[in-house]
Amino acid sequence: MTFHPAEDRYDSMPYRRVGRSGLLLPAVSLGLWHNFGDDKSFGVQREILRRAFDLGVTHFDLANNYGPPYGSAETNFGRHLRDDFR
Repeated sequence: MTFHPAEDRYDSMPYRRVGRSGLLLPAVSLGLWHNFGDDKSFGVQREILRRAFDLGVTHFDLANNYGPPYGSAETNFGRHLRDDFR
């Protein structure tokens, strides 16, 4: 099923400028540490990401050892990014 993001997703989230770069980051970031490993349902991961994006979250915290097992959160996020957010 194709994801269609909420039209108003940027309306209520405050964004803050990063230094003088012009880059804006949301006031809330979603960390994928122990929520997106292979021990969690791929469908639940998808629901969390879609809801966060619909609420204006555009910053997702990843590191090269999130899981479990290590690295699986990054792999899973890449799959979600490819399937839902390209």
